[in-house]
Amino acid sequence: YYFICCLAVSDMLVSIGNLAEMLFMLLLEHGVLVMRPSIVRHMDSVIDMLICSSVVSSLSFLGVIAVDRYITIFYALRYHSIMTLQRAVVTMASVWLASTVSSTVLITYYRSNTILLCLIGFFLFMLVLMLVLYIHMFALARHHLHSISSQQKPPTAHRGGSLKGAVTLTILLGVFFICWGPFFFHLILIVTCPTNPFCTCFFSYFNLFLILIICNSVI
Repeated sequence: YYFICCLAVSDMLVSIGNLAEMLFMLLLEHGVLVMRPSIVRHMDSVIDMLICSSVVSSLSFLGVIAVDRYITIFYALRYHSIMTLQRAVVTMASVWLASTVSSTVLITYYRSNTILLCLIGFFLFMLVLMLVLYIHMFALARHHLHSISSQQKPPTAHRGGSLKGAVTLTILLGVFFICWGPFFFHLILIVTCPTNPFCTCFFSYFNLFLILIICNSVI
């Protein structure tokens, strides 16, 4: 529940950061807020760091929750000795600290291909981690259903339960990939083919990719 709470806070900060940026831009455009260009750039960087940090922490807590669920299922009897409150607090603090530091570095050196490659690698690691853990959990659940049905007389079909688990798994990972995939594909194209006409055309949809990330937070 602590991890889910942190995920909720991260997702809320994504919305707050985007709302703050939008209001800031509207006030500047209509002349309500008058600032020097240097202060505007500084404020923009601070808001971007807030958004980036919340997005990275949201992605991280999705991975942490997957690991926590995995421990719950495969090490049920030892769960409370493995995932103590102290370790949970250390995990949460580490995620928030790492998200803040990485977002600061990302916003400062966002033009560096090395930084973009690190971000892409982070996304791929989280995707593979969630994919492996949830598929393993689904396989175990399916095996248990099969064992239970085979012990009953007459044996009962377990296809319905397996199908329900498969649908849940597909929705979970599908939403994650659909919402995050285009943005990270955008980053990959920036690194591999920044001047290619196809890539340039794809870059024009960058705002749509950011909206999809916000949709992931809403979902």
